Amino acid sequence: MMTLDDIKSAVSSELAQFEKFYQEALHSDNFLLDKIGRYTLKHKGKQLRPLFVFLSAKCFGEVNDSTFRAATFIELLHSATLIHDDVVDDAAERRGFASINAMYKNKIAVLAGDYLLSKGMMIALENRDYQMLDMISETVRNMSEGEIFQLEKAKRFDISEDDYYQIIEKKTAALIASCCAIGAVSTGATPEQVQIMRQFGINAGTAFQIRDDIFDYQPDNHSGKGYGNDIREHKMTLPLIHLLKSSSAIERTLIINKIRLSGKRRRTIDSIIRQANNKNSLAYCEEKMNFFTQQAEIQLVNIKDCEAKETLKALMYYCVKRNH
Repeated sequence: MMTLDDIKSAVSSELAQFEKFYQEALHSDNFLLDKIGRYTLKHKGKQLRPLFVFLSAKCFGEVNDSTFRAATFIELLHSATLIHDDVVDDAAERRGFASINAMYKNKIAVLAGDYLLSKGMMIALENRDYQMLDMISETVRNMSEGEIFQLEKAKRFDISEDDYYQIIEKKTAALIASCCAIGAVSTGATPEQVQIMRQFGINAGTAFQIRDDIFDYQPDNHSGKGYGNDIREHKMTLPLIHLLKSSSAIERTLIINKIRLSGKRRRTIDSIIRQANNKNSLAYCEEKMNFFTQQAEIQLVNIKDCEAKETLKALMYYCVKRNH
């Protein structure tokens, strides 16, 4: 399997140019916003989403300024949603570093997230990238709907597996799908090809999220995110959904009450994880993750063979097979 460094080397010149685009987009004449922007840039993560944009674009043509703007807009949106998520979750850390809300309180964090999103919109408007703006606006709407639906259902612990996939499609998968579709659009792909790339992104993004959900039930994971956070925050992810579905009515009631009453305690988290392992919930999640990975690869059959396509598949497999 290709490493992330191998994958990045295939678009190394594009990533170098993207850094300049993104750094310029984060700049502000306001001292505090500029400081937050530089902090965001310093802790930017693996840049998986720009990679999806560039590799999808290269499947159909040469990366151009429109592609760089698309990748920048996507990364600004992603950074904004992470800041807002940390406010919603009252998270003190992000990727092992202090979150923006922990450093500057919620009001400034929310406004900073809004600022990043507006910067992306302005980049699209100033360059008349109306199709890009339309596609990403739809993504923002889907992500918001998915988040609200998840919060609403989580209160009652009644999220079904179908509900879960609907939520993931609107959240994580929607953003990956936008990366792939907008990358293809930027280099002249046909509407049919764009739809193929969008569906590839939905399946790849779903598998990606299931991998993240599995991490949370693995005390020995190397993701840097710790474990048990989803249980602590009463999030109904696929391992818990499968555990509840595999349990008797009495067991389900006991599990739900345990999470509601003492879900923040390490002893409770460890107990829930043991039960999930006993019910083979993580093995079930692995099966589902592999299914969506295979569905994503099937989508690429109708895209011409090229180095970018193979590297895009390698990126997807990196996302679902990674141990961090």
